[in-house]
Amino acid sequence: MARKPSPAPDLLTGNDPEWSVSELSGALKRTLEDRFGHVRVRGELGAVKVHSSGHVYLDIKDDKACIAGVIWRDKFARMRIRPEMGMEVIATGKITTYGPQSKYQLTIETLEPAGAGALLAQLEIRRAKLAAEGLFDEARKQLLPFLPETIGVITSPTGAVIRDILHRLEDRFPRHVIVWPVRVQGETCAAEVAAAINGFNALPDDGPIKKPDLLIVARGGGSLEDLWGFNDEAVVRAAADSFIPLIAAVGHETDWTLIDHAADRRAPTPTGAAEMAVPVRAELLGRTDDLGRRLKAGLRRFIDRLKTEYRSACRALPSADDLLADPRRRLDLAATRLPGGLSRNAQRHRARINDVAKRLQKFSPEARMAAFTARLDGLGRRLTAARDANLRAEKRSLVERNKRLADLDARRHSAYRTRLARLGDRLTAMGQLLDSYSYHGVLARGFALVRDENGAPVRSVHGVSVGAHMSIEFADGAIKAKREA
Repeated sequence: MARKPSPAPDLLTGNDPEWSVSELSGALKRTLEDRFGHVRVRGELGAVKVHSSGHVYLDIKDDKACIAGVIWRDKFARMRIRPEMGMEVIATGKITTYGPQSKYQLTIETLEPAGAGALLAQLEIRRAKLAAEGLFDEARKQLLPFLPETIGVITSPTGAVIRDILHRLEDRFPRHVIVWPVRVQGETCAAEVAAAINGFNALPDDGPIKKPDLLIVARGGGSLEDLWGFNDEAVVRAAADSFIPLIAAVGHETDWTLIDHAADRRAPTPTGAAEMAVPVRAELLGRTDDLGRRLKAGLRRFIDRLKTEYRSACRALPSADDLLADPRRRLDLAATRLPGGLSRNAQRHRARINDVAKRLQKFSPEARMAAFTARLDGLGRRLTAARDANLRAEKRSLVERNKRLADLDARRHSAYRTRLARLGDRLTAMGQLLDSYSYHGVLARGFALVRDENGAPVRSVHGVSVGAHMSIEFADGAIKAKREA
């Protein structure tokens, strides 16, 4: 255990207590933590770094000093605001030290903006950022359906807001309502609202739960901090990306949040959102009846006008006898001229047929057959003459080829005999040469061939050791020998 520090002795005595580095670091840690405990620090955030582990490391500073701070992952996940560089905050936590680097730091448990001014400044920075991305453009906004079949409401199921919306819808035009319960303030508000908007959009068109035709995001009034969840970037992006038209009804008429800019319509109150969502049924029925009466009156006037125009047109039309007088006269005249015209037409066709018949005689089967027969006889005579000429030419060619073949056969026999004689002479010469080079001729002249045990010729006396066996070959046989000395 570390020793407690004692009063500083006289430097000249040399009796200062000795500390290990770990002991001194532990003593300093306990002194700081015992002395300060929980503290609240107000300052401006400097560098903010979110580590891959989920922990956040940051600096809190003023114009004269800077303190390092850390927010552990579980604390950071529950925080209502996200730390950003330049934000003025009030941090609550404990002072502790980090011995390996001789540093002290503030372990932050809660983080809150230093007054409404800081929240408004952060809100304006976020609004400008999202506006620059085009999330608030009017061109992105959708038209609301005139009479939606199903309305999805994203709000707290226990507050007065949902009762006001349902009551107002019942008074104006009852519709099927699906409520997606969410927390409308607190740490999880933004995540739940964004998940609800995305969840409604993800419903299938033919699923067991009908996909809404209109969405209403609503909550009652409150302070800037209470409504802060509806300024979250995830909520704004979900509202801007919604394929279902969306009405934002957050707070009172004087309250504005970022979701109001991204929504397709902004209602001053949740009741106003219900009024935007549906028309008044009684007014709609009255207007329909009025339009029906006006339509019937207009149809009656239109029919009366058509009847008048029809009567006027009938009076202006000529009678049937007047219309048919000229066609009748033309028909009688044509009937008088028809027999003569038919006779002349028949004569013209008869003369044309006779002319064609004369021309066709040249192409009759008998004429064509006679022409084909004459042509065939001529071709037969030419074929016979060509065949005889071809046979005579083939006979002459065959005689010449037989003579050439006999000549070639005689030349072949002569060349064969000449080649065979030359090869015999060459073989005899090579046999004689082989006999002259054979060692058997040397043995016949009185010499002998000495071989060792392996059959290799012995060329020197030094090549045979004492006691070695040898074979000596003469011209008429071989004997075994052994060297004695």
